[in-house]
Amino acid sequence: MSQKHFTLWTHHTGVNGWRVAFTLNELGLEYESKYVDLESREHKGPDYLKINPNGRVPALIDHKNGDYTVWESAAILLYLVDKYDKEGRVSVPVGHPERHHLYQWLFFQSSGQGPYMGQAMWFSRYHSERIPSAIDRYKNETKRVLGVLDNVLSEREWLVGGKMTVADISFVPWNRGLGVLFGEELDFEKEFPATFKWHNKILASPGVKAGSDEQIRVAALFNKQKAA
Repeated sequence: MSQKHFTLWTHHTGVNGWRVAFTLNELGLEYESKYVDLESREHKGPDYLKINPNGRVPALIDHKNGDYTVWESAAILLYLVDKYDKEGRVSVPVGHPERHHLYQWLFFQSSGQGPYMGQAMWFSRYHSERIPSAIDRYKNETKRVLGVLDNVLSEREWLVGGKMTVADISFVPWNRGLGVLFGEELDFEKEFPATFKWHNKILASPGVKAGSDEQIRVAALFNKQKAA
């Protein structure tokens, strides 16, 4: 089998790798996903640390660009649109009036939504000691981020440039985890209607939908293997 254009090092249920997969799909770029075994700490082993010295997923290798390697998902998204989205399918070009707004929303996701939801999930489900103040803080911050999005999206359809971009796509995998995090505590559609509508519109885009379907498939396979 010939080598794909890209190798995406990711994880079955890890959130950030999926926004890279969604973007690769939207751009029609061929890639092979390799799923890192976190339980055996493969991501901290010497072979993987040569790819990503931070020992996290995702990481992307571009085999048609001298095996150029990028890690940190927001940086990967910017690499992909800068090099492979000359038609502006999911981006706005450098020099466009809203180019820095694209950065703005990517960084807001990376410094806001991702860390807050990640910590909320950790303290709610995995931490050895239940700390209600930590759970409340990070859940409330997650809702605050949703409120920021809702205020903006109640006035416009997309975050940047009047179309779906990587700025929009970057929020989707995390928003899909809201039900797991909050359960019946949060009615996404009722409390944040503009964000809910936007989220589902992105999910319906062909590349995102294909990636979302694949995410469900591999997560189910991963869980079945764990249970065996």
